This record gives sequence, C-alpha cells and structure tokens, in this order.
Amino acid sequence: MTSISTTDAQPLAGRVALVAGASRGIGAVTAQAFARAGAAVALAARDQKALDEIAERIVADGGRALAIQTDVGDRDSTERLVQRTVDTFGRLDAAFNNATDGPMPAPLADLDLDGFDRAIRTNVRGTFLGMKYQIPAMLRSGGGTIVNMASQAGLQGVANLAAYAAGKAGIIALTKVAALDYADQGIRVNVVAPGPILTHHLQAAGEEAQRQAGRSTPMRRFGQADEVAETVLWLCSERSSFVTGVVLPIDGGQSAGLKPERPMYRQGEAMEPDEATS
Repeated sequence: MTSISTTDAQPLAGRVALVAGASRGIGAVTAQAFARAGAAVALAARDQKALDEIAERIVADGGRALAIQTDVGDRDSTERLVQRTVDTFGRLDAAFNNATDGPMPAPLADLDLDGFDRAIRTNVRGTFLGMKYQIPAMLRSGGGTIVNMASQAGLQGVANLAAYAAGKAGIIALTKVAALDYADQGIRVNVVAPGPILTHHLQAAGEEAQRQAGRSTPMRRFGQADEVAETVLWLCSERSSFVTGVVLPIDGGQSAGLKPERPMYRQGEAMEPDEATS
C-alpha cells in the first residue's frame, strides 16, 4: 500500500488563509476545507455568532481558526482584519474574497438604488479593499495567492440581476489587473465564476427552483459548495503555480454554450412537440 505523505494529506500545512464571507454557504465550506488542508484560517463576515460557530467546528476538528467580525466595504474594518490575521498567525499566504450583497432580483429600472449601491460596495469596493491590504501582507510573507468570487452573471447578462452582474463583472476586471500588477512579485490572483450552486439561497427556494437550476446546465445538475471549495484550494496550492489572471467557471458547462434538452431539429423535417410541455 502506498503511504500518504503529510504534504499530500495537508498541502497547505504551515500556511495561513483568510476567507471573507465565511459565515455560511461557500465561504464556510471553503474555510473548513482550508483547515483540513492544514492552513490556519481567519474567518471574516458581519455575523460574529455564525463565524464563531464555524471557527468552533474547525478547532474541534484539530484546526486553527480566528473569527473576526468584518465589514468588507469599510476600509478600517478590512485593514484590521488583515492586521489581526498577521498578528495572530504571523503571516498571510492565501485569501478568498467571497463576500457579496445586493438587492432582490428585479428589472433594471425597478431596482432599489440603495440595493444597487450595496452590491457595488460589497462586491467591487470590498474585493478592492481586500486585495489592497492582503497583497502587502503576502509580499512580506514572500508571496501568496488570492481567489476572488465572481459568477457566471459577471460573464454574461442575466435578466433581473443588473446589480449582481455589474458587481461580479467588476470583480473580474479587478482580478485581471491585480494579476498583471503582481505576476512578477510572487502573487497570483484568480477568480472563480460558479453557475448554480446548492447554497442556503437555492435550498430555501425549494425543489422547483433546484430542478430548474439543474436543467440550466449542460450537466443537468446544480453544483455543490464543496466543488467550489476544492477549486479554490487548488488555485491556492502549488499545483496551480503557473496559473494567474484566469476566470475559472465552475458551472457544469454553462459557459461553453448551449445544450438543448431535446435533439436539434433536422433541416427540412418537422419537429414533433415535446410531450412533457405540450
């Protein structure tokens, strides 16, 4: 039997990771995945109670975690987050900027202005501020990796999601610029763009919403939070050491194009109606 080395079992042993938006969903799952991979983890979000619960789970499993209440759109709050992380763990090697906010879906002209501003503040300003303070800390540690959270909605228009799509598109642009600015200084910056993922939002929407979400992908299923987490960990590991500035879809094939649920019509032949919809 081939033995598994400590490096293979915990590829991020000795590293320090920061996860913004870590109180639930993809952020919480990713924070726990970082800890299982051997990293000490700083958890950030506005909900201190939820952060404490995630941190307690990590510690109970033998990991190291620090829960820090943070408003990612606030300069002082974000600066304190990075400083406390470095003061506690001694360095910063990886960051996952996952926090998001915004209004409920609506046609563009019906969007609440405060909700739109909130989406831009959390997504664009929050990601910018995160990188502004994470990058100098990583440079002092000898380099590092940053993964920012976008969405398929940042790559193509989605009806009723103007604020969300604008925020995620802004994250993609910031990521590419940061990757270029620091590519020769040991800092890699990438962005993940998930399609439909089963988080608390999709769970709360019910079975019909989940069925439609699954049917919207060529793989005919929705994704799981741990599938996003594993991608983030790969981007933060040495296994992706020559990867920077990329937008990595985690979308079951959505970004590849269209895959009709029924075979395409044949030229010159009538197409029979679909019994399920007729």
